[in-house]
Amino acid sequence: MPGVSLVGSGSACLTVPLTNADLSQRVDTSDEWILTRTGIRQRHIAAAADSLASLAAEAARHALTMAELGAEEVDLILLATSTPDDLFGTACQVQAALGATRAVAFDLTAACSGFVFALVTAAQYIRTGVFKHVVVIGADVLSRWTNWDDRTTCVLFGDGAGAVVLRAADRDRLLGFELCSDGTLNHCLNLAYRAQAAPLVGDVAVQQGSFAPITMNGREVYKFAINRVPEVIEKALFRASLTTAEIDWLVLHQANQRILDAVASRLNVAPERVVSNMDRHGNTSAASIPIALDEAVRAGQIKSGDVVATAGFGAGLTWGAAIVQWG
Repeated sequence: MPGVSLVGSGSACLTVPLTNADLSQRVDTSDEWILTRTGIRQRHIAAAADSLASLAAEAARHALTMAELGAEEVDLILLATSTPDDLFGTACQVQAALGATRAVAFDLTAACSGFVFALVTAAQYIRTGVFKHVVVIGADVLSRWTNWDDRTTCVLFGDGAGAVVLRAADRDRLLGFELCSDGTLNHCLNLAYRAQAAPLVGDVAVQQGSFAPITMNGREVYKFAINRVPEVIEKALFRASLTTAEIDWLVLHQANQRILDAVASRLNVAPERVVSNMDRHGNTSAASIPIALDEAVRAGQIKSGDVVATAGFGAGLTWGAAIVQWG
């Protein structure tokens, strides 16, 4: 069976920063309050001319350039997102924007775990020999669904897009993974549809409503993350026949700096081996891991051959880990 190699990364460049000081003009908060509780100094907001598709395509282009792969060679585009431009799917728009005329394209939704779920899904297509070149994108525009008057949530979220290119290889660089879901905890984090009955004809009514802004029980999500994430990483490492001592880099979903610190501590991973860009981007949901990965690769931190433990966690509730070797 073919193996999977990660050969390129990319991210979109958003030009509209939203600082903690900016938010303090909208809600009762301060830079110190946000920074000490989350590790966030600023986040970026999609500009009026941006769409999820345009940001996702930009990230994918950069990843393809690093991989030295033409768009026409791509077999599959997987877009992990919870904030599509079109509820029927946005991946096909990305395919058209890239000119990836041969590629199958579809969306995958697993909230903040989406990139890890999509990475593992993409790998199975390569391992079975169906496809050779796959682009995996994590992208979200959470500013669309944030309640900007709720200081407990609006300080957390930002917009962004990141991508990686997977290629069939003789040796498998997806060393191990573990994926989990628990729907009994769904109430802890929601972007829910609110239906409103509307008469149609006679006694027949249809449900026509809209999506409500993000709601979150921060205390429960924190407890969930610091317990479940170390566990799922250890299970993925077991499948990879590796120990935490053999991890070169820990790249977690960028939800809260205190979560990153707690997970690293429980795994006995030194702080200097933890990739964090929380202060500049905030929580970008499915985009957070590929953005952090891309920045670390381009900064020369993550090098070819390095073992990277990634883990996503979020709404669903879903969580998962993938152990990969870069390059």
